[in-house]
Amino acid sequence: MDKKVNHTAESELTHSMVHYLLTIHKLKEKNGYARVTDIAKDLNLTKGSVSTAVNNLKKKDLVVEDESKFLSLSETGHEEVHKILTSRTLLYYFLKDVVGVSEEAAQNDSCLMEHLVSGETREKLFEFMKKQNHKFSLDLDKYPSIDEFQEDQTGDSPLKS
Repeated sequence: MDKKVNHTAESELTHSMVHYLLTIHKLKEKNGYARVTDIAKDLNLTKGSVSTAVNNLKKKDLVVEDESKFLSLSETGHEEVHKILTSRTLLYYFLKDVVGVSEEAAQNDSCLMEHLVSGETREKLFEFMKKQNHKFSLDLDKYPSIDEFQEDQTGDSPLKS
């Protein structure tokens, strides 16, 4: 009998929500702050559409806004971003190094799949890739566990080797 996999909060995020979260994460790392204007410019969207999306993310307790209108990821939002980036990075290198797709296809496809991967799959993919490390251009030997690997995720792109 097949066991039903329960996806966590990360699968409840839409592709566009993920892009907003990743952009806030990237802007905070790069500039020390993120504002609706900065997000709109980075994603080439209107301030109105960004405001609507940010309000939805605030309702989900993924984003917080201070009195100066600066945006940050909540603790939950930050954890979700690191899970998403971990999934994206693992998928990117798996697709590129095992499946043999081009870097561009690996980049695009890992971006499309990153928020759909369950925690179990992310962890098992990490373990598989770590055991097969010699076949990957990403060095996982320096990470004793997925938690350390997850903490190392930055920006809004796959971690580079």
